Parts: sequence; structure tokens; C-alpha cells
Amino acid sequence: MRTLYQFHGGIHPPGNKEQSTQSGIARAPLPSRLVIPFRQHAGEAAKPIVRVGDRVLKGQLIGMPVGFISSAVHASTSGTITAIGAQPIAHPSGLPDLCATLIPDGREEWIPHAAPSTSLRTGFDYRNSDPAELRRQLRMSGVVGLGGAVFPSDIKLRPGNRKIDTLILNGAECEPYITCDDMLMRERAAEIVQGAEMLRFMLEAGEVLIGIEDNKPQAIAAMRQAVADNGFSFEVVAVPTIYPGGSAKQLIRVLTGLEVPSGKLPTDIGVQCFNVATAYSAYRALAHGEPVLSRIVTITGNVRRAQNFEVLLGTPVRDLVALGEALPDTDRYLMGGPMMGLPLPLQHGGAEPSGAGGAAGQLLPQAAGFASNVSQLPPTDIPLVKASNCIIAASGRLFPPAPPALPCIRCMRCAEACPADLQPMDLFWFSQSKEFDKAQQFSLFDCIECGACSYVCPSHIPLVQYFQFAKSEIRAREHDQQAADHARERHEFREYRFEREKQEKAEKLAAREQAAKQAQPAASANPADAMQQKIQAAIARAREQAAASQPKNTDHLTAQQQAEIAEIEARRAHIHELAKSADEAPDNHSEGRSQ
Repeated sequence: MRTLYQFHGGIHPPGNKEQSTQSGIARAPLPSRLVIPFRQHAGEAAKPIVRVGDRVLKGQLIGMPVGFISSAVHASTSGTITAIGAQPIAHPSGLPDLCATLIPDGREEWIPHAAPSTSLRTGFDYRNSDPAELRRQLRMSGVVGLGGAVFPSDIKLRPGNRKIDTLILNGAECEPYITCDDMLMRERAAEIVQGAEMLRFMLEAGEVLIGIEDNKPQAIAAMRQAVADNGFSFEVVAVPTIYPGGSAKQLIRVLTGLEVPSGKLPTDIGVQCFNVATAYSAYRALAHGEPVLSRIVTITGNVRRAQNFEVLLGTPVRDLVALGEALPDTDRYLMGGPMMGLPLPLQHGGAEPSGAGGAAGQLLPQAAGFASNVSQLPPTDIPLVKASNCIIAASGRLFPPAPPALPCIRCMRCAEACPADLQPMDLFWFSQSKEFDKAQQFSLFDCIECGACSYVCPSHIPLVQYFQFAKSEIRAREHDQQAADHARERHEFREYRFEREKQEKAEKLAAREQAAKQAQPAASANPADAMQQKIQAAIARAREQAAASQPKNTDHLTAQQQAEIAEIEARRAHIHELAKSADEAPDNHSEGRSQ
């Protein structure tokens, strides 16, 4: 028997899981229209590589991953791309995002891909494959974490220099109403186990632990049988049923006794965790060449027929609600569980339920609920995405509205229930007063927003909403600070560049002046002497020119011309003699004046 550990806090809300586990997984019919967002994963959105009017096949790549943290997006079925643009999606901001609209042709015509193997043991030989190539195939197949975080799985399979000792497969599924993982383990355990072995191979992990809450005995039995049939040394562990025992850090604590330090990742302590649905999709991608085109979704709540359906990604929520046959008093819908789910917008300008997405237990009868002043309206064409594991139809009867929030009485129940061992009452005070620095000092970002604190609060304070607000404000402030720092760095570099160019110009000018001075003869310190030197240099140059010059037209002269030239030269010589004599004679006038 493996020793199990406990994490701090936790709650026991009503499970409400049996309603959707009475029937097996059914395949949802092909919808008339699919809306496929290009951002169905954490990180950068995929880049569209199709155009309006293109005919695509089932499984065809329509969105190329961009950047390090990204994943591919594919056509869920064959048909025609009729639009590429911003459309409403399920997001707390309520903002639209880039999507492709695909009109199915009903033929379900696949791209060429690997044929299904006849045996899990003799199928795809991943052990003789390069792990880097396997990770690349997972990236291009759009395999992401299907437990809710939708982080690209190929990134989690790159632990770096840290050796992974334990691979944990998360089958806890602790949130009320959600049963998609439970039914997947019951019906497709062999594929999950084989996918887990592929993940273990890429991580080179020493052991594999499969954690399943003990309220799922059929899933536990199916997984143990699949492990035995495949001959793996995996250990299927039944863990206590407690919320949020399915959170990665809490499940790691229960199974191994290790705690992930604040600000660190599980890989820092030698552990990696994947959802069972992620392992299943990894197996389908590697062994069959099938990208992630569909997922199991629980339709439950205020419906006549609660059941799990395998639904194509991009299917409008209205089609899923129709499968469950929502009851007449249904007034709102939730994507996800009642603790961390996201309220969906309604059509025709219907009022939104009071409270933000992930209301942290506010849909549960024991906690604060959404306002029930919403008329019954169908949901908008919000598309199903990879993170969509459940659609809950809600009503005022099923989820009573919350009483007005009262002042905090410092009862400490929130601190006792917090699985991250935080002080929610202090975080609430700092968030409400916008003292975000103090909230960060009290480890605000260690909060996993599970809603346990809101669930137990006797004052019905929507604590998680305050924490979400504080986190968003801190992120916005850090983003503004980073933008300001970047702008300052650009300005400082610009000033530095101008100063450097100015200095370079001054140095070049000084160098040219120095070269000119070195090329000139040394100048005298006396200006008169310098002028006399210039005059003597000019006279010397004139004499040189005169000596070098030769008379022109002196060839073939007649006797008369030669005589005339001789006479001229004689007169010139006589004049030079007279001038020389005059220079040498004393200046009589000057002497008389002297006397």
C-alpha cells in the first residue's frame, strides 16, 4: 500500500456526478456550423494558413503554431471555410477572438493519416523514435493539457536538465458535476495507459502514478485492468475524495508527500503531471496520426438527459444544450464546473448573471449564487474549445441566488479551507483597499482560484473575484511598468547614440586638423619672420620658374633678328648693371638729413 499524504484545507461539496454517469459516452451529431478559434491553448495564438473559400479535410492543419509556447489548430471535419475573423468566445473578458467558420459538407473526409493499429502492443514503435520528433508531432497535432490549463504538452515534455523521477496521471476529477474523465477512464482505459507510457518514455521518468478519487470505483478498476493487460509497472492509486484534490500541486502532495515551492514548477522537484485526457489524445496523435479534433464534454445540471458526449471542437454550445434538453426554468449556462466555471453570455441582450467567471463556488446552494433575475434565453454561439470539459444548465431552483455580501467577521474559515495555506481574509482586505504590493507579499499568486474560501465564507463575500481583480491589476501594472522601462531604455539608447555620433564627428575633425598641421612646415613664432619666409619662398619659386623657362620661336632666325636680340640683351644687361650700381651707392640725401 502506498502511503498517502494530506494537503492543507479542502472542502467536501456535493458531487452531483451520478446524474451524468448513467449512460456511456455518446457521439454528438455533426453540427451545421463550426466556429474554430485559433487560440485554444496557452501562449501565442496559431496563425491562420487557410483562406475564405478553401475546402478543407478533417484533420487538416488550419492554424500554424507561432512562437515557443503555442500549438496547432485543425479542421474538425471536412467542409468549406466561409469566414475568418473575430467572433465571441468563452473568455472572462468577454472580448472576441480570431476564429475560422467552417461549414461541414457531411462527408467527414479525412486527410491521409496513419491507419489504426490492430494491437496496442504491436502498433506504433515509439521506443525507437527520437523524443524530439515525438514532441514535434504532439505540437503539430495540437495536443495540450485537457484538464483545463491547455498548456502545450510538448513544452511540459521538455524538463531541461532536471531529471523527472515521477510521472503522475491525474484522474482525480474533483470538481462537482464533471464526469468526462471518469467516463473516459471507464471506456478507453487501454488507450490512456498506452499514452501514459509514451509520455513516460519522452520524460524518461522512473515511475508512473495514476491518481483517481475513490468515488470512481469503476474507473479505478478499468485503469488497473488496462495496466495489467499491457504489462506496465504503473500504480493506480485511489486518493481521498476532497476538493480541490485534483489540482496538480495538491495531487502531487497526496501521492508523493512533496510540495511544489512557491513560484516553482513540479519539474523543479522531479515530478510532472498530465491529465488522463491529455494522455489519451497523445496516444491518438502518435499511434494513429490523429490531431485533437474533439473531446468528451459533460452536459448536466438543469437538463432532462445528463450525459457525456464526444463533441467536435468548434461546435456551438447551443447544439450541446439541445442534446441535454434543458428544462424550461433554465436561465443561464456555465462552461466548466460550479467552482471554477465561466458563465456564458446570453442572446438578444440578455442580462449577465451577477458575478464574474469562475465564481468560486457561487453556483452551489451552500455558497453565494448568481442573481436569478435573468430571463430564460439560449446561449450564444460560443464554440466548444479544448478547455471545455462541462456545460452546466443552471436555474434559480438548482442554484439559489446569493444573499448580499456582509462584512468580514474574521472567522478564519477561509484560511482553514485554503489548499494553498494562504490567508484569504488578509488578501481580501488588501485587494479591496488596492494595496496590491501587500497582497503580493502575502503570496497572492499562489492562489489557485479554487473557490474553497468563497464556499465556506459565512458572509457570502465573493473572495475569488477580489483575488482575480487584484491579479489583473498587478499584471496590468507590471505590463505598464515593463512598457515604461522599455520606452526609457529606448530613449536612453537614442540619447547615447546621438552623443556617440557627436563624439565620433568631433574626433574625426580633430584628426583631420592634426593631419593638416603635420603636413604644413613649422611656422615661426614671429609673424614678421613668417611673412619674410613666405616672400623669400615666393622669390625662389619665381627664379626657378624663370630658369626653367626657355624662349620660344628662336629657331631658324635670320641674321637681322639675331642682331636685334643681341642688342636687346645688351641693353637689358646694361640696365641691370646700372640698377646694381645704384643699390650699392650711398644715399647722399639721407646722410645730409642725418647731419
